Amino acid sequence: MTAGVREQPRGADSPRPRPGTRLRLVGWLTAVAVLAGVGYRLWLLGQAAPPTNSDEATMGLAALHIVRGEGFPVWFYGQQYMGTLEAYLAAPVFALAGGPSLLGLRLPTLALYLLFLLLSWRLTLRLTGDRWFGLLVVALLALGSDRIVKNQLIAGGGYPEMNAAGVALAVLAVDLAAGRPGWRLARWAAWGFLAGLMLWVDPLVLPYVVATGAVLVGFCRRELWGAAGALLGASAVLGAAPLLLHSLLNGRNPLHAVLAASGANATAGWADRLHGGLLLGPPLGMGFCAPGRCDTWQLWWALALPLLLALGAATAWRALRRPPTGAASPADLASPAGPASLVDPADPGHPVLVAPRVAAAIRLALVLAAVVTLGAYTVSSSAGLTPVESSRYLSCLLISLPALLWPVWTVARRGPRQSATGRRGLGRTLARPVALALLAATLGTAAQATWRSAQTAPATRAAEARHAELVSTLRQLGVRQVRAGYWTCNRLTFATAEQVVCAVVDDALRPGFDRYPAYRREVDRAAAPAWVAPAGSPLANALDERQRANPGDLDLVTIDGWRIYLPQ
Repeated sequence: MTAGVREQPRGADSPRPRPGTRLRLVGWLTAVAVLAGVGYRLWLLGQAAPPTNSDEATMGLAALHIVRGEGFPVWFYGQQYMGTLEAYLAAPVFALAGGPSLLGLRLPTLALYLLFLLLSWRLTLRLTGDRWFGLLVVALLALGSDRIVKNQLIAGGGYPEMNAAGVALAVLAVDLAAGRPGWRLARWAAWGFLAGLMLWVDPLVLPYVVATGAVLVGFCRRELWGAAGALLGASAVLGAAPLLLHSLLNGRNPLHAVLAASGANATAGWADRLHGGLLLGPPLGMGFCAPGRCDTWQLWWALALPLLLALGAATAWRALRRPPTGAASPADLASPAGPASLVDPADPGHPVLVAPRVAAAIRLALVLAAVVTLGAYTVSSSAGLTPVESSRYLSCLLISLPALLWPVWTVARRGPRQSATGRRGLGRTLARPVALALLAATLGTAAQATWRSAQTAPATRAAEARHAELVSTLRQLGVRQVRAGYWTCNRLTFATAEQVVCAVVDDALRPGFDRYPAYRREVDRAAAPAWVAPAGSPLANALDERQRANPGDLDLVTIDGWRIYLPQ
């Protein structure tokens, strides 16, 4: 400190950092969070994680057939639901790379994740205008537990594109309902096309299509009676064209197949459904659990989610019912209802905020869509029969994250508003610490689940190396047709670009479910197809028993993790 100059304490009149400085800081931090999320997933892809399977390989085979011009599948092979958009996205990558690969299959899903992340940030700013809250949302979505990265990176049908499309629908609905000028017909067309496209790809996102569509009807009824409505309808038909044409040409109703896949033709007790849907489902499906299971302490999110849904719905409804006013007051800016300004005061050239009633309507729509998604999953038999794996059906809940956490954020950052007497009760005094603890627990639990998931990557890479050795050994042995289990067959066929063709058998050596029947026909025509089984599997035990019963019938070749049986 310079001699003779006394340091003055910072008071109310002391200079504060300029808004531009704070904006640059939060902008850089947000960019770092985005890069961290993408970088983490790139590292996983380099480790061949999350582990692939025959279902993902089936999508890869569809992409390979598209590149070769051998077929243009509408549905995932072997079923009449779940569109093959991921195969059409991967086909150009295969063509440019000169052949199929797991990395080439997953690069489009990584791009879809990046799109989801950026659109979520944009939606958060549109609804709240709070860039620091936008940073929180991006940071949470940059994390990735085992279930989350599987949903986002595995090209198994529907899940990587649903979240990106759902957030895009919400962003378009915000701009249209708020009356944002310019490109309005293009926005109407984009909303309709995405809605129709998702109807073909996977109906799990339909609650978000209906909810955001209801907002558009509520705010843009007159506009929808004109060219905008006609363009939206035509675009929706175009997006759903694969589904509509296939249904008309074949006379099949895809809704029946969807219901069957959800477990509608199976039975599960209500106790199991409630346990899987309301207790295990939310923490597993939203990224708060370790790979394949939830520890007891991680189930706290199942208790917090209903409270967040209720709080988010109540604050959004209250803001929606509030009479419109002119300029925004400080109380409006500090309340969960959101700001009333149409632009960011610190950056007038970059509009990020919308009218409070539009923001409230979209937040309410996101909360209600989450309630419908959770309720539909809970009443399905899948929640009771396979709760761990079926928790992927809740992946769309991440779309609602900004609406769920916004009321908590406002309390944590600004504290509860005072009562009319200027006093605060015990509940209001504790509100801010509780909100801070909830946000910290959310970040901490998701980070811990991400760390546990990252620890499994070396084992996944080792398993992929063993599979690569299997492929190399089959090529050296000159094997071109094999019989194997379901989770081996299409993965093997895709890894060899159909140089090895596989027919599915069950553990009793009987014919199994072949998603692509042409492979079975080729194997049945072969003189002496080989058998392939993972070491220690029931199929390997059955083949060992056959070998003992008929010595000399099969020659055994063993490699790390696999057993190959060559007929004499």
